Amino acid sequence: MTFQQELGSWLSTTTPNLPAAPLTIGSVAPRQPKLTLEPNKSTILTFLRHCGCPFAEKTFLNFREIARSNSNVDFIAVSHSSDAATETWLKSLPQAGSEPDNLRVIVDEQRQIYAAWGLGMSSYAHVLSPASMWSVWRLGKEEGIWNRPTESGSRWQTAGSFGVDGEGVVRWGGVAGRADEKVDFEEAVKVLEASGQKAKL
Repeated sequence: MTFQQELGSWLSTTTPNLPAAPLTIGSVAPRQPKLTLEPNKSTILTFLRHCGCPFAEKTFLNFREIARSNSNVDFIAVSHSSDAATETWLKSLPQAGSEPDNLRVIVDEQRQIYAAWGLGMSSYAHVLSPASMWSVWRLGKEEGIWNRPTESGSRWQTAGSFGVDGEGVVRWGGVAGRADEKVDFEEAVKVLEASGQKAKL
């Protein structure tokens, strides 16, 4: 990691075109060549902040844990950092390489998939609010998750998580309202299970 790479993560960047209408519960999940959803199987996706962000790390660790106990659901984490930066970051995490078979990581450096799902650039308040800054300190102090080197990616890219049922319909989730927003993936599993049960009736 160089000073130029760290500085670059703070620079504003062009956002790919976002959909005219935001994704809502009940929307058909966007289709992208790099992001294939298994037919007739529920999928939970999380679009991460930049690799190195403590909130991205906490989100991914929770995501991995939920994936381990829900093998009947597909889990997809999407990174907008480069392939090399994403790989380096994954190897730096606790229990690196322990991802279960139903979890895969996709790199979307050009952020085309992010944009298709309605995830654009955030505001100053989204990233640097006093609440977010407090959350950074608390996450480090209480759980030992601090900022790691940022080799690529943008600190202004919004995150988000979605649950998609076996019919390809969004049943849970949305764009993160704040950089430090906590994601309840257990709730996502429950919503998708309930949706699957209704489909069988």
